[in-house]
Amino acid sequence: MPAIIGAALMMQTLNATVIANALPAMAEAFGVAPLRLNIAITIYLLATAIFLPLSGWIADRYGARRVFLTSIVLYAVGSVACGFAQTLDQMALARFIQGAAGAAMAPVGRLVLLRTTPKNELVGAMSVMTMPALLGPVIGPVLGGAIVTFADWPWIFFINLPIAAVGLVLAWRYIPDIREQGASRLDPLGIVLTGVGLACLIFGFETLGRDQANPVAVVGLFAVGLVALALYGRHAARTPHAVIDLSVFRKKTFNASVVGGAFMRIAMGANPFLLAMLLQVAFGMSAFAAGLMTFVSAVGALVMKTTAPPILRRFGFRSVLSVNAVIVGLSFMAYALFRPDWPHWAIMVVLGVGGFFRSLQFTSLNGMAYAEIKQDQMSRAATTSSMIQQLVQSIGIGLAASLLHGLMRYQGETRLTAAVVSPAFMIIGAVTMISMFWFLRLPKDAGDEMNGRAPR
Repeated sequence: MPAIIGAALMMQTLNATVIANALPAMAEAFGVAPLRLNIAITIYLLATAIFLPLSGWIADRYGARRVFLTSIVLYAVGSVACGFAQTLDQMALARFIQGAAGAAMAPVGRLVLLRTTPKNELVGAMSVMTMPALLGPVIGPVLGGAIVTFADWPWIFFINLPIAAVGLVLAWRYIPDIREQGASRLDPLGIVLTGVGLACLIFGFETLGRDQANPVAVVGLFAVGLVALALYGRHAARTPHAVIDLSVFRKKTFNASVVGGAFMRIAMGANPFLLAMLLQVAFGMSAFAAGLMTFVSAVGALVMKTTAPPILRRFGFRSVLSVNAVIVGLSFMAYALFRPDWPHWAIMVVLGVGGFFRSLQFTSLNGMAYAEIKQDQMSRAATTSSMIQQLVQSIGIGLAASLLHGLMRYQGETRLTAAVVSPAFMIIGAVTMISMFWFLRLPKDAGDEMNGRAPR
């Protein structure tokens, strides 16, 4: 079952890595600047953030399998619409459909796993679930680069169709129809407040990455978003059936995983965008050559999935997360050293090592998050975690585009060069290390129940 859920999630990871590699070709087809194509990534995250608050409630009300299957179908429909898009506006609308479908796919799949797996087996089960999903980043850059170089960019979306077909058959046959008995009442006010708040913040960060961002509009978006989320905080304190259960943040392991881990996920949101700009635009590589470079990072991540559980049993969540946060930050900073005359094998080694340790970090974060969560909180905890992940990834993309614009102006450049892109990796690497302040405050035995670690 974890492998089947992961296979469906592979559509999302495959699409994410493929589209990052195809941005320059898509920009040329639409007649816009490459940096403007960050909206193709951000609008997906925007739609996901809007519909995520509903995912847990819908799964409890109508059954996880039905919702999971419906999300696969809608994702395939959105993929077809993306492939036939003729303008940037049409692409944005099609990506919105994809994002709305993806809003249910990941949290509902995770919810099924959380409710059917004993806690001491959850880290291993999540590793199995994410292994098929990691095939997307492994084959995505190479496949996307080959399609863009030798065919045409619409095929990067059409390749989702056979994956969706196989996923539908397997999920229909093997995924149990999990639903909460006596599902809570719908919280329409909470859904509106969280949807408006997250949408304004995500679109605000996307606007920061535009060539001619209106400062008043940007400030207005952030203000509306923060006010809406603040109002939701007051609403949730007085509403037992609030769509997002804020009490889960009182759990140290969940707080460290979601809030501390957010700084890691900001970097993960920025990384594919920055690498595409560096290798293709600044270095002048073809999409296929850049794909061959970056796929090694995902290979390293896939290798780590088999070694993460024993590492966590040996050293524990706190030690692994704290030490590895420094390693991951330094790996991002190392990307700033890349130059056009570097041998390709050297770039691939650095990317592979970085992918290896980032995978360990996210396996640890995902496994520890639910250590103190009770069964009746699982649905809203999974939804809350997914919402914040989407928000911070959009922050990463907006931050990356904003950094590139700022660095171009500071250096007086009119186009992207290695000297412009490289400092952005240094800043992103420093951001990831902020997460250590949450990890170091964890108890030594934090999450030991999740990885079967013997008491010491």
